[in-house]
Amino acid sequence: MYRHIQALQQVSRRTLSTSGRRQVENKVPHKQKHFQEDNGIPVHLKGGVSDAILYRATMALTILGSAYVVYELVCAAFPKKKE
Repeated sequence: MYRHIQALQQVSRRTLSTSGRRQVENKVPHKQKHFQEDNGIPVHLKGGVSDAILYRATMALTILGSAYVVYELVCAAFPKKKE
């Protein structure tokens, strides 16, 4: 029984320690350079088209949500008369 446990420990150590590590390119300096250039674009839009789409969607949802809240408050302030 003890031999099986030792064999399992050796196999697990071997697979964990010899697993190949992928080399990932460090993109941080390139991104820092891109976001720190002074080109007149706000930092929240420097990511490209996807940032612009997310920004516009957020603004649209904020405006629609605010309008809906005002509508509901007006409906609550002036209840309908029962006849």
